[in-house]
Amino acid sequence: MLRRLYDAVLRLSASRHAVLALVIVSFAESSFFPVPPDVMLAPMTLTRPEKAWRYAAICTAASVIGGMLGYAIGFYLTGIGQWLLALVGHPEGVEVFRAWFAKWGIWVILIKGLTPIPYKLVTIASGVAHFSFFTFIMASVVTRGARFFLVAYGVKTFGPAMVPVIEKRLALIAGLVIALAAAFLLWRHFL
Repeated sequence: MLRRLYDAVLRLSASRHAVLALVIVSFAESSFFPVPPDVMLAPMTLTRPEKAWRYAAICTAASVIGGMLGYAIGFYLTGIGQWLLALVGHPEGVEVFRAWFAKWGIWVILIKGLTPIPYKLVTIASGVAHFSFFTFIMASVVTRGARFFLVAYGVKTFGPAMVPVIEKRLALIAGLVIALAAAFLLWRHFL
């Protein structure tokens, strides 16, 4: 079933409704949909490389807005949030994520939002843990924007051969982006 859904999303990326579909998939993936928007973003960027940045911005905005829904599910509908976390393989999710947020705070969102780990886990868990909504939104904009602009850049610059490399090395690339961002923030803070 997941493969059929994946293929359907890929077909949508070539249709005249691709931008609307990108918005819907990006929004839904942030709280409940299993297929990441990269599946549409990459082929859309290959087809229209001059619109790569527009597509990445649309993906980012829709994903962050969808993340707000995920946060609300976790915050206001804790039982449903716990059920969704269990459904995606984290039955102990609430306590584990609360411990993560208590220990690492914003870094949970920054790191997990860039990696292939489903973003919906972060959004729902952020709400369940009652993490600062403003901080959640700011971190989501940074992390989702970095991810989607990186995918758009890679596909636009290096073409189809680069997509598997980005997917395979996304965690490493995400770590480098976060390390650079942290170094820049520390440098700005102490100068």
